[in-house]
Amino acid sequence: MEGTEKSLVPERLQKREQERLLEVERRKQKRQNQTVEEEKSDFFAAAFAREREAVEQLLGCAGQEAPGPGVAPARLDEAASRLQALQKLLNDAVLYLAPYDVRLGQEALARLQGALAERRQELQPKKRFAFKSRRKDAAGAAAEAPQPPPPVAPPPGQLHVPSGFGFSNRESQTLQMRAEELHQRDILLTGLTDCTVRLYGNPNTLRLTKARGCTVLCGPVSTSVFLDDCVGCVLAVACQQLRTHSTRDTRIFLQVTSRAIVEDCSGVQFAPYSWSYAGIDQDFEGSGLDRSKNNWRDVDDFNWLARDVASPNWSILPEEERMIQWD
Repeated sequence: MEGTEKSLVPERLQKREQERLLEVERRKQKRQNQTVEEEKSDFFAAAFAREREAVEQLLGCAGQEAPGPGVAPARLDEAASRLQALQKLLNDAVLYLAPYDVRLGQEALARLQGALAERRQELQPKKRFAFKSRRKDAAGAAAEAPQPPPPVAPPPGQLHVPSGFGFSNRESQTLQMRAEELHQRDILLTGLTDCTVRLYGNPNTLRLTKARGCTVLCGPVSTSVFLDDCVGCVLAVACQQLRTHSTRDTRIFLQVTSRAIVEDCSGVQFAPYSWSYAGIDQDFEGSGLDRSKNNWRDVDDFNWLARDVASPNWSILPEEERMIQWD
């Protein structure tokens, strides 16, 4: 009996030593992973700041002189190209960045995209009015000279957006836009109730705000989709990055190359993108999206910091509820 107990002692010691070595290795690996993530974050911060400054210089932001009319078109094209690269840089870094850093990056991109839209709007040619030569008779001259036309209000439901357009304040209507209208535009849909919107094409960005009970189907969006204050809606969108804010009881059929973000939301459900239409393959090619990469189920909730417990604010839509006859 004593011999058996003695033989078990080295075995227990050996097992304990193995466990100790495994724990040392785990801690070492954890430190290495943490170091790698810190290095990646530092690299991202430096690269993002460098590219952001370059775009600001092209757009004349941050107190810098705005580009002159002679060189503005080329500079704005370069700024748009750099903005797309900046968006991709942020999308690729979402996996290791803290949510706060992701939020700061998205806010910076939104500001730059707004500045780009304003610069493009400033370059739009203004109409000039030709006046007839004066006659000797002042009264006759006043009668002959054409008066400037009164301001023309936009069509009902048409919201003016710099370098883009959309629909606003519609109820119980079916609305649509085609590829030639959407191509690389910034689309804004706001104040819609019980509407169905079909966007057949490739916009640059899509923003949906203050929507109630709407269905929105959209082709591939080159950069970002923003949802804000939406209730009881159904969306089918493909994009680089999705951000959803203050939205409730909404189903999103999603194709996204980064991680989706929800904030101040509840009852949001996700499923893979399933809408299709004639010409969608060409629109995907033009958008630059990688169709083989879809992180529709990878969602970050800015209001839920517990990593080991799933957020109660969003969920995966059951498969039996995904079969929808869109058209």
